[in-house]
Amino acid sequence: MSDAIPITPTGYHKLKKELDHLIKVERASVVEAIAEAREHGDLKENAEYHAAKERQGFIEGRIQELNGKLSNCNIIEPEKLSGDKVVFAATVTLLNLDTDEEMRYQIVGEEEADLDHGKISFTSPIARAIIGKHKGDDLVIPVPKGSLEVEILEVEFI
Repeated sequence: MSDAIPITPTGYHKLKKELDHLIKVERASVVEAIAEAREHGDLKENAEYHAAKERQGFIEGRIQELNGKLSNCNIIEPEKLSGDKVVFAATVTLLNLDTDEEMRYQIVGEEEADLDHGKISFTSPIARAIIGKHKGDDLVIPVPKGSLEVEILEVEFI
């Protein structure tokens, strides 16, 4: 990976916690499972052994992936930002001009996106459309089901 990965402090800590769990808990658990499976004899037809080895491969792959991402993270702290322009880490309140429904999203990195908690990736169609816009701007956002006409009501950095 050559490009810096934008991420909030919360997202960074979440990845770090996952990495620590994989190294300290999961890795030790799978090594134990492999050792137990070896005790059952013939490895060629030992399903537990093959399942444990497969799990070990997944864990080691995820550890490498997380190490790579964490080493390329560019931590952006929302509290240190200000203004009325939508940027990474901003929390934005939008008004759907068709339904008068308010939507509130924080623009975050891909690894920390969670629509159920109002966190959208900066690569999502909505985030790409609103980044660079200002409080009070009206815009039409292309979405998979057509388009969404919104007004930016609020830009916060919390």
